[in-house]
Amino acid sequence: MPKRNSRAAPANRATTAPRSSATADDDTDITALKLPPAPLSPEMAAYFRKCEEKLGFVPNVLKAYSFDMAKLGAFVAMYNDLMLAPSGLSKLEREMIAVAVSAYNRCYYCLVAHGASVRQLSGDPVLGELMVMNYRAARLTRRERAMLDFAVKLAAEPWLVEEEDRDRLRRSGFSDRDIWDIGAVASFFNMSNRMAFATDMRPNSAYHAQAR
Repeated sequence: MPKRNSRAAPANRATTAPRSSATADDDTDITALKLPPAPLSPEMAAYFRKCEEKLGFVPNVLKAYSFDMAKLGAFVAMYNDLMLAPSGLSKLEREMIAVAVSAYNRCYYCLVAHGASVRQLSGDPVLGELMVMNYRAARLTRRERAMLDFAVKLAAEPWLVEEEDRDRLRRSGFSDRDIWDIGAVASFFNMSNRMAFATDMRPNSAYHAQAR
């Protein structure tokens, strides 16, 4: 008599159905608001072309603002001044502030977009991941840690920022102009995070694979 298999056959073995990409609609349904884009001004049309040439795409945040040329122009001007203009803060440091603040606020758009920038500028994909998850787990310099602690405190408990916090930045090598810039970048991304939440803004899918 043949022996019975002691192993019971699995009941109703689950099958995994194919699923669409989690970012499938992020490049088409950019926000939850139905705001048709306005005709681009010559300046903004040139800026969009520059983005295409440099990045390979136009960031969705710019498309989201494109229903109103005045608002789009103001956003671009402020962003470029804070993130790209000469400063005592490096471009990487400014991107690190963007990610640390966005991580505190849990902003999907900015974590994806600026996490990619940290990976790219640092040449260290792991640093980008650490910044998104918890900057305190990263092996940062004393200067970087002081900068990010200040920026996150400004996001979390701005009413508790005191001279002691500014003095810690000075002891870490920042000038008073640098402290202004840290505050300005942190404040800009607190605003941007909240607009992203208000509109359910979705980042370009291309960001996810960048600088991995």
